Amino acid sequence: MTSATEESSNRADWQEARLDLAAALRWAARLGLHEGVCNHFSVMLAPDRFLLNAHRMHWSKARASGLLVIDDRNNVLEGDGHPAMTAFNIHVPMHQKTGHRVILHTHMPYATALACIEGGRLEMIHQNAGRFHGQCAYDEDFNGFALGTDEGARMAGMMQGNRVLFLGNHGVVVAGETIADAFDDLYYLERACEVQVLAMSTGRKLLHIPEEKLPALRDFPTRRENARMFLSAVREILDEEEPAYAS
Repeated sequence: MTSATEESSNRADWQEARLDLAAALRWAARLGLHEGVCNHFSVMLAPDRFLLNAHRMHWSKARASGLLVIDDRNNVLEGDGHPAMTAFNIHVPMHQKTGHRVILHTHMPYATALACIEGGRLEMIHQNAGRFHGQCAYDEDFNGFALGTDEGARMAGMMQGNRVLFLGNHGVVVAGETIADAFDDLYYLERACEVQVLAMSTGRKLLHIPEEKLPALRDFPTRRENARMFLSAVREILDEEEPAYAS
């Protein structure tokens, strides 16, 4: 259990996580990656502390101070409002069982479209797709709404150490060590899926990247640096245009 002393010593890091997560939520709304007020982004602050967006809060209005901190029993420790029950049921078990610090769940259009095709897979046809080579898991057993934590535990088992989980008939989960890493992956995953859906719409045969070239696309050395620069650039724009995100 996280002690008051531990919380105090981590407060600066937790505040930075609030700023990053609020920025990521607002930018996701700008990009149309959200759906209503129903999807969820979360950060594991400690083994029994989780930062996430409140239910009914539109992502375009996300504020650092308005994000919730909950414990592993779904008690709200900081913030106004409550998380969606599905957010608790999915995110907390997934954090605990996968060890991923950041978990982003959306129903973003193009990735979800692939999750709605029988046997749908992210095909290695574009360099953006290549960054996910060997990093995608696929859950084809739609289980309805996540009404209990057993559903989050099931999803965690399906993820099997990968960064991405396509949820059949549902959406996608993207995980990472930092908010910057995960949000960068979320963005490029949707771009890769968009290219694939457009290519498939032509009815022509897809042109796959040779297998031997894929590891270099996945493991390029500046991936995490680029992710940090992307989120930093997003925050700079929001500082000018929507400074309320940081309040």
